[in-house]
Amino acid sequence: MLENADFGKLIIRLTLGGLMLFHGVAKLFNGISGIEGMLAGHGIPTIFAYGVFIGELIAPLMVILGYQTRIGALLIVFNMLVAIALAHGNELLALGRSGGWALELQGFFLFTALAVIFLGPGRYKLKN
Repeated sequence: MLENADFGKLIIRLTLGGLMLFHGVAKLFNGISGIEGMLAGHGIPTIFAYGVFIGELIAPLMVILGYQTRIGALLIVFNMLVAIALAHGNELLALGRSGGWALELQGFFLFTALAVIFLGPGRYKLKN
């Protein structure tokens, strides 16, 4: 049987970081006004909306490259906890139209990032 834990960790890092990066790039091109409005609605200063670029651009790049991977994954975990609390709290126990958990995507990002924190980057990474 073929076994290579380091290659498996690379696949997990590339998947987590790559898919999260799309969200950050979309916000880079389309703006963060929606996030600013959501924060304002919760009484949180809108300047914190710029933190999304850390959680959805910088952190995914850290994870993809394997540079300070655990810190990057921790930033993604924090980003997802904030997103769930502010934007998806009412869906925490809900099912989606297809019968799956309504927060499948958010759950994927949160729990995969958590796994990367515990697994580490593996051998295929930038030296740090």
